Amino acid sequence: MHHHEEPHAQQEHPLLSRFRNYLGEFVYGGIDGSVTTFAVVSGAVGAGLDSSIIIILGFANLFADGFSMSVGAYLSKKSERDNFRRHRAQEYWEVDNIPDKEEEEIREIFRGKGFEGALLEQVVQVITADRDRWVEVMMKEELEMIEEVKAPIAIGAVTFASFLTVGFIPLLVYVWDYLGSFPGDLFIWSSILTSLAFVFIGFLKTYITETSRIVGMLETFTLGAIAAGVSYFVGDFLQKLLS
Repeated sequence: MHHHEEPHAQQEHPLLSRFRNYLGEFVYGGIDGSVTTFAVVSGAVGAGLDSSIIIILGFANLFADGFSMSVGAYLSKKSERDNFRRHRAQEYWEVDNIPDKEEEEIREIFRGKGFEGALLEQVVQVITADRDRWVEVMMKEELEMIEEVKAPIAIGAVTFASFLTVGFIPLLVYVWDYLGSFPGDLFIWSSILTSLAFVFIGFLKTYITETSRIVGMLETFTLGAIAAGVSYFVGDFLQKLLS
């Protein structure tokens, strides 16, 4: 009766599956957003600036850095895709215009993999019989290039959304206090919430790197803590130096 059971992965919701594909962009956008925004908050607190100034600096950093990072991610992936397509077009031209040379390259590739004799010739014949397959093999084996299936615009959008969402956490209590009245020390609670964000993002990161959960969470937490600490003491030093 076990042959009727569906694997759990096949029952995964399409939206969850799509999110999993962009998990890397979400994680690195979230890391950058939370670390840089909390560093701005820490530096401002170290310099003794008012909460209103912290909010202004924090949001300015959030949108400016978030936009810059997402545009960079978009352009990087678009450049990779354009480069892949340019090389693929060149391979199609070579297959169409110098097929003998390209066939010999296929032969050399598979000879290097251990094929020889009649079996080698059969492999070459099968691959070169289909133009698209021929080019695909050349792209993978000769140029070691694989096309990025994720759209560059989606990569940029996920990066930006993650940067804004996770990067807002260090500012949350300051905005809360500005709109009403927050019952607690703003910087301490900002630190607590941001630390939780660091741990959560570090946990998600381990799904990409396939490393220890504890190590991943500690790495991200330590990175954020160091960045915040440096910013705080630089802000404090400059405030004392310039006052």
